[in-house]
Amino acid sequence: MAVRLVMEGYSGKEAASMVNVCRQTASHYVSLFNEGGFELLLHRDFAPGREPFLTEEQQEKIKQLVLTTTPAELGRDVASAWNTKLLQSYVAKQFGVSISREALRKLLHRKGLSWTRPTYTLAKGNPDEQKQLEKQMDLIKKLDHQGDRRCRSSVHR
Repeated sequence: MAVRLVMEGYSGKEAASMVNVCRQTASHYVSLFNEGGFELLLHRDFAPGREPFLTEEQQEKIKQLVLTTTPAELGRDVASAWNTKLLQSYVAKQFGVSISREALRKLLHRKGLSWTRPTYTLAKGNPDEQKQLEKQMDLIKKLDHQGDRRCRSSVHR
């Protein structure tokens, strides 16, 4: 917008004020445009940022660890699922890196994983017996509900 305003005849100071940037920034935008057109003006080089605590290879190992093993299988704990506290301890011992639990959570999120509470399923349960049990539980609930009605009706008499 600053470049367009300057092209329309506004001064750099006026254009900067109109788009709410400092004069030097507007001047820099005009220089970039004059040097390489819109392509150079829109090109962004971002700073590389801080070095990650863990290498890409280590991060991938942690992801595979979470997906394929349990802490109990590794003798780290009796838990059947990983949590950030256990992972933090594992990373410190395995890689010699101290990393916060929040950083671990974000790392796993970037790797496409999310935390969920473990659920329990009866993997070896007999489906026929489970259906029979469900029918029995429904019957018990119905009988219990009818018993509640009898109790209430006798109290009101």
